[in-house]
Amino acid sequence: MSIARIIAQRGSSDIIACDVATPVSEVVTTLATRRIGALPVLREGSVVGIVSERDVIYRLAEHGGECLDLPVEQIMTSPAITVEPATTIDEALGMMTRRRFRHFPVVEDGKLIAFISIGDLVKHKMDEVQHEAEALRNYIQAV
Repeated sequence: MSIARIIAQRGSSDIIACDVATPVSEVVTTLATRRIGALPVLREGSVVGIVSERDVIYRLAEHGGECLDLPVEQIMTSPAITVEPATTIDEALGMMTRRRFRHFPVVEDGKLIAFISIGDLVKHKMDEVQHEAEALRNYIQAV
């Protein structure tokens, strides 16, 4: 199963992102009010990085509250590792596990079309396993 299946029901208006010039304080507000862990960071519509709660915490520990006035470009993780809609869920989970991160911008023809989390992937895997288990139960009962 591919990422395309997860994002099929989402629209481009569902993407919450920020520009490289967005102040870190604004990013913190967005993360907190939306109750999300990360944002894709864009420059002229292209994904150039990701800013996560961890990025903010690490910079606060290093530089104190002064980092809140910086543009997000100065604290983001860059370059962003992206996936395409055709990437399988297993491939994406493997990359997340190996590289130790939790979010992927989904890019098609150089444009951001979705932003997914490890939670999205795990939920889909769990749904798939439950569906397979139900199919096996039905098959066994029919025999």
